[in-house]
This record gives sequence, C-alpha cells and structure tokens, in this order.
Amino acid sequence: MSVEADTGLTDLKAVRRAIVIVDVVESVRLIQNFEADVISRWRRFVAEVRQQVLPAASGRLVKSLGDGMLLEFAAAPTAGAVCADLHRRIAAYNVDRPPEAALYLRAGAHVAHVLSCEEDVYGAGVNLAARLCGLAGPGETVVSDDFRADLVDGLDGDVEDLGQCELKNLEGTVRAFRLGMHTKPPLLPGFDTLWNERPSFAVLPLDTDPHDPRSGLVADVIGDQLIHELSLCGVWRVISRLSMVAFKGRNPCLDELSRLLKPTWVISGRCRNHQDTVHVHLEVTDVRSGSVLWSERLDSHQDELLQQDGSLGGRLVTSMLRAVFNFELQCSRTQSLPTLTSHTLLLATIALMHRVSQQDFMRARGLLEQLTERHRRSPEPHAWFAKWHVMRVVQGWSEGLEHDVAAARVCANRALEHQPHHALSLAVDGLVAGLLRKDLALSRQRYEAAIAANPSEALAWLFMSALHAYCDEGQAAATAAETALRLSPLDPLRYFYDSFAAHALLAADRPLQALAMAERSMRAHNSHMPTHRTLIVAQMWAGRPDDARRSAARLLSLWPTESVSGFLRRHPGSSSQLARRSAEALRDAGLPLN
Repeated sequence: MSVEADTGLTDLKAVRRAIVIVDVVESVRLIQNFEADVISRWRRFVAEVRQQVLPAASGRLVKSLGDGMLLEFAAAPTAGAVCADLHRRIAAYNVDRPPEAALYLRAGAHVAHVLSCEEDVYGAGVNLAARLCGLAGPGETVVSDDFRADLVDGLDGDVEDLGQCELKNLEGTVRAFRLGMHTKPPLLPGFDTLWNERPSFAVLPLDTDPHDPRSGLVADVIGDQLIHELSLCGVWRVISRLSMVAFKGRNPCLDELSRLLKPTWVISGRCRNHQDTVHVHLEVTDVRSGSVLWSERLDSHQDELLQQDGSLGGRLVTSMLRAVFNFELQCSRTQSLPTLTSHTLLLATIALMHRVSQQDFMRARGLLEQLTERHRRSPEPHAWFAKWHVMRVVQGWSEGLEHDVAAARVCANRALEHQPHHALSLAVDGLVAGLLRKDLALSRQRYEAAIAANPSEALAWLFMSALHAYCDEGQAAATAAETALRLSPLDPLRYFYDSFAAHALLAADRPLQALAMAERSMRAHNSHMPTHRTLIVAQMWAGRPDDARRSAARLLSLWPTESVSGFLRRHPGSSSQLARRSAEALRDAGLPLN
C-alpha cells in the first residue's frame, strides 16, 4: 500500500535514510550561565553547518532545535563523516572561552525507512536516533547496528561495540556502537622498508551506470582481470580485490587512499556497456605527485572480456605498465641517485635491463650498485644483479665470460645467504649453474626449490624449460615454457620468454610453433644470438632451408666468429639429441664447422 493511500498525505515519501540527531551537551546549564554567548555561538555554528557542511555532503538540515539539530543523509558513511566533522568544527567556537563555557556535541545515528517531506521526517527510526544520542558522551557519536552495517572498518572510522544497551522509553535492548575518528595504527618495525613495503597498485572499483546492471558485472570482470594481470609480476604488491570492494560507489581522495592503503599508484576509471560493446576509460595516478601517468579509452566486444589471449584487461595492463616503467625511468634520469626512492631505482633498473640497447643495459649496472648498497641484507637487489650478469653473457655483451660467471654466482649466493628460500634468487642461481657452469643436477635442484617456494615464479618455470630441453625432455620443456608465459604474459622481457619457448618447442619436436615463437621474439629484439640460432633450426626443421640460409647469413654478419663447434661447446646439453640435431641444422644452413 502506498504512503498516500495509507495516510492520505500526498507530500510524504517513504525513503531509506541515515538520520542523525545532534545535541549540545549540558545545554540547560550552559544557557543558564552563558545565555547570550551560547545562543550566539550556536546560531553561528548552525549557519556554518547549513551553508558549508551539508551542501558538500548532500545532506539536509530537517530542523534546528534550540540546542540540537535533526539531519538527514542518503547514506551512513556520509552521515558518519559529517558527525566527525561537526565534533571537530565545534572546537573553534570554544576559543577564548573558559572550560566551563565550552560547547561539546553528542550525536546519535540510525539508518531506517522513514516518511519524509519538505518540513520534517517521521518514523520510529527518528526516535531511535534520538535515544542513541542520549548514550553518547561529549564529542561522541553512537550509532545503531543497522547504521554500523553500512560502514567499513578503517575506512569510515573506528567502531567500538557497546553491546546491548537499554534505551529510555524503548522496550528491550538495542545493539549500539561508538563511532570514533580515525586513529593511525602504530607501524611495525621495518614496515616501511622497501622490500617489506613494496611499491603497490590499488585498483579502485570502476564507476558504472547505476541504471544498467550489466555494466556493473562487466566492470567487476575487468577489475578482476587488472588485479590478476598486475599480480603476475613479483616486483610490486597488488592490493586485494576484497580490500578494494569497500570503495565501491565512493570517490576517495588520494590522501585518504594513502592513509589507509599506502599505494604507490591508483588505477581508477569508468565502464559503460552499450549493447554488446564495452566502453572503458582508465587512468593511473601516481599517489606521490598526484599526477596522471597514463590514461586510455578503449572499446571492446563483450566476447573479448574472457579471452585467455589478448584479454581486455591484459591489453590495458600492458599499456599502463609501459607508462609506469617509463615514468620511473624518467625520474631516475632527472634526479640525483641519493634522492631517488629505492623502488624507483628498482623499476628503472628493470626497464633498462629489458631494453635492446647495450648502452641502456650498461646503465642499469649503476642503479643495481645503488640498490645493493642500500639494501645489503635484502635478497632482491642481489638476485637482480645476478640476473644482469647472466643477461650480459646471453646477450653476447660480456667482455669477460669468466668474470661475469663468477660475479653472477657471488650475487646469487649473497641473495640466498639472506633468504635461502627466495624464489627469484634460487631461479637465477639455477640459471648460473646450468647455463654458465653446465651443472645440470644443481640447476634442476635450484629450479625445483624455487617453484616449491613460489609456484608463481615465472622465471623458475622459464629456466626449467631450458633444462628439460637440455635433457631431451621435450614435452616437459614445452609445458614449463607455456606455464612461464601464462604466469608472466606481460613481462617487459617478453622476447626473452618467447626465445626460451621457441627452444622448448624445438625439444618437443613442434618446429612450426617454435618458428612462430622465434619470429615473434626476433621482431621484438633482432640482435639476440640464441634466438637467431633457434630461428635457423626451426626454419630447417619446418622445411624452409632457403629462409634458414638467409638467417644464417644474418647471424654471421652480426657474429662473424660463430660456428657449429662453438655452439656445441657452449651448449649445456651438448650431448643431447636436441643439441646434435640443432648442430646439423646449423651446419646445413651454412654455419662453418669451426
């Protein structure tokens, strides 16, 4: 039955509202002793609330009493924030007054369905808010169970359970809570250090069309994809979706996000759904500077949302990460090293290591030296330095092979000294053992330990694929490579992953797929010697000898001293069937024997 039919009053609307009752503590005593001054201050305070506080919160002053106010809000979080603001603001009206003349507020709040009109609100919910106000002490807000259910701990204030309380003129008891202002939790020892508090992403729930339920579902899918894709890289933290759901329907400021979550970057945006097309607009904001690092609009068909390859979330993350890495790299170039944060050093290092320029790669060494000096007892910088030495050898840029092998071992050992079960350090140490020292047994042991420590360590799976290939375990090699690609589909060093995958597919006797992977790797980095060799072998096995001969000629133009015997001498699995067949293909393509 409608309100009009039931009451005969057409101006009343049944709505769900957060009702707040605010009272001045000890108002009778104050007016008796300081009548003119108290009335003057109270009137000025009410005017401030009406003109400044409520418009910003979309609230309504239903009525102003002689010593209180009845306020109405659409939602509990806003009502709770206003209560805290009123307690803060009233303090300014006590300046130059003796303590006995100070004005203090108490507030009671409840969420309920009420009957509302322009002049007033009616219902049992209003009475309950008034009774809860009576439980509050000076500077306190007491709220009902229904009100508290709409709040998020930590985000909307600190909530204290008062238990079942008896209220005047109400039968039975009511569960009540004291709503306090935010308090900053104490920091644990070492909480703000680089490796315990990594740089982090916070993915805010996307804004959607409230009149289109499908847009909310699509936005959730995209948000989940963004969090998943970002989580695949171990360089940063990604704040969980459960933590971010609390911000749905809100528009938190950067200061609030920084206080609550300490993110480095915030991803926000909106999602709209029109027929079968999804319209997405995202941006990445750097919390430190408040500047937008990246912004993009993208349209996609709904069917593309859940594609494993090239999903909408994956494409967006690829673009935004490129901007983040470039931003941190630019910071490293424009600021002096001593003033740079450690996470800027780390991301700039990764960006430089993964570029095709030898000059950029060598610049990464200076940043790594800074990191290892700042964090001598942390495994990550030493592990990345070990990887740098391995990459220098693999790229063919080493000026002293034995020196880089020894340096890689030292860096990996230092990392493992500080944390014996550190997955990245174990993976890199396994690579040093297998690729540079040809100790395949130790290499396997290290990769297995790395995967046991962190099954999502993509590099461990990638390096394991090469080990399987060295041992003629073709199917296992392909499976490990596919796992690595799935775990790190957006790695800045994608050509490196594709090169390993091509090698693994050769071991699995899948030359056409190996050829496709090698060609993709070459398009990204055409001066990587191992990929050149894999490409030649794949072309020969795929029945394209003319292409293989042209590829061999290009390889010799880049590395004139390369030979079949040199390939076998360096190959960790030189006695394997894969190595022998590869050597024959290289010979037939035109590489000299010696």
